[in-house]
Amino acid sequence: VKVRFAGRLCDGFVLSIRDHTEHDRVQPINRVVSTEPVLTAPVAGLVRAVADHWAGTFNDVVRLAVPPRHATTEKATPRQRSLPSADDLTGLDAGPFEEVVGGAGFLTALEQGHSPRAAWQPVPAAVPAGDWAAGFARAAAATWASGRGSLCIVPDATDLERLTEACTAVLGKDAVTTLSADLGPSARYRSFLAVVRGQVPVVLGTRAAAFAPVANLGLVALWDDGDDLLSEPRAPYPQARDVLALRASREQTAVLFASHARTAEVADLVRRDWLRDLTLPRERFRRLAPAVRIAADDDRALDRDPAARAARLPREVFSVMRAGLAQGPVLVQVPRAGYLASLVCQTCREPVRCPQCNGPTQAVHQRVSCTWAGHPVRGWQCPECGDSRWRAPVVGAIRTAEELGKAFPNTAIRRSSGDRVLAEVSDEPALVVATPGAEPATPGGYAAAVLMDTVLLLQRPELRTGEEALRRWWNATGLVRSGVDGGTVIAVGPGESATLQAFLRMDPVGTAQREWEDRRTAQLPPAAKMVAVEGPEAAVGDVVRQLLAELKDCPDVLALGPGPIEAPVHSEEPWVRTSLTVPAAAGATLTRQVRATLANRSAHKREGTVRVRVDPREI
Repeated sequence: VKVRFAGRLCDGFVLSIRDHTEHDRVQPINRVVSTEPVLTAPVAGLVRAVADHWAGTFNDVVRLAVPPRHATTEKATPRQRSLPSADDLTGLDAGPFEEVVGGAGFLTALEQGHSPRAAWQPVPAAVPAGDWAAGFARAAAATWASGRGSLCIVPDATDLERLTEACTAVLGKDAVTTLSADLGPSARYRSFLAVVRGQVPVVLGTRAAAFAPVANLGLVALWDDGDDLLSEPRAPYPQARDVLALRASREQTAVLFASHARTAEVADLVRRDWLRDLTLPRERFRRLAPAVRIAADDDRALDRDPAARAARLPREVFSVMRAGLAQGPVLVQVPRAGYLASLVCQTCREPVRCPQCNGPTQAVHQRVSCTWAGHPVRGWQCPECGDSRWRAPVVGAIRTAEELGKAFPNTAIRRSSGDRVLAEVSDEPALVVATPGAEPATPGGYAAAVLMDTVLLLQRPELRTGEEALRRWWNATGLVRSGVDGGTVIAVGPGESATLQAFLRMDPVGTAQREWEDRRTAQLPPAAKMVAVEGPEAAVGDVVRQLLAELKDCPDVLALGPGPIEAPVHSEEPWVRTSLTVPAAAGATLTRQVRATLANRSAHKREGTVRVRVDPREI
């Protein structure tokens, strides 16, 4: 509807109709824009809960939940759908859950109308037990057998395409629809209307689809919750995993969270018995996974190749590539896209910066350009030592593909990165060079995989450095054939690294538990509740002082900062960040007080923009 508020015509939603009001004076509705109930009562309640949880506002969140209206699509005649019956779906085999401890029981509980909650650990290998998409399809079918709908969320379009194919194969195309910004306004709104009208029971989508108004919702499922694409970049910055957890608690639905690399957040939910583990027996898990090793990690390998530790591609890696190419395609994962992905001074190692915007630089065929703006950088001279020579400590995917083409002159080289992402490659022998997240699938899996420049992922100064590195490596491993079928993964990096050793152990569950313990010791999320306040120093200081005054009775409040951060492009003054941490039990008190403080600032029109992030991904 359109309503007049404070002299302006605003958009609104009708949530309920009553025959009396407690207000002295009400305004008439200016215009009914649509009679479609696009904001249902359960979703409106979820929107409020998400706003409360992330210290945001209802308006901030509702724009994520309801896509823009498309009038022509709304007036069109909806297509007729033929849905499978419960008899068609009851008694299907357990598929990827066949050997999982408790897997068959999980599916049976769904078929019987119960709401089990599980954290599933698929094998990181190209085997049926690692086919997460088939597992989601089987769970959705079991849920529909009890007359309930399912909502399955994935990070990106590639995962969405794979999941759609799997669900359509089991349930038929009429029972499945997708919700994604990539669909375009008309197609997206058409799918949304099919959901809100209760015409389709299985909804698949990316992060914003977590709010989809699925009728009689029985299951929420999420793949790879650690992917940063599942974190909303707009305020109040909700994460799809936590939105689905809130929704499951409110609507009493079943839950299925699955990933190759478990996050500390999912480990926390398992620790609190909110989720239960679904995993293969340990020995079977290790047997099905590819054989994993680190290059030059023992004395024998160093005796054969004394320069291995200093080489970007040790001799052992070439041996793995040759052996793999005799059996099929070989995946080469490179952390960075581009050619020469970052530049430093030849003499003093000072980063080469763009003289116009101070951004990072890159080089292609000896031509230096700004990574951010793309314009050429000519006549650079180091501001520290005056040298005009530069070198590239980081080699990107394009240069890597070029070098491998010279080393393997009779082998096809395929590249997938940046704006050129391949969805799939054939099972013919080839070297496939890809950046993390852009690795194409291949029928039957890769014969081998090489994880290059792992030290670049390990050097990132972030809370989730180890967790994110393992996620990228195990996701790549998930595209490789089983160890039983000769699949091999070799990582190039420091063998003494605790993260690489965790990768070798192939124990995602135990690794996540240890990560949670480390977070508890350091008083970091999810073992504690954290709020990061960002903005100009004066504004941040004002907010933090108010919060500390209001939280004086809250035990163990810890303030970190202020520390400098990168300011938004539109800001004319530097920004800082101060983080406040409290025990998890006091988390609701902290976020409630943050909302009240921000509302007070807004009402009094205080100067300075302040941005608040609850449990920020990066600290």
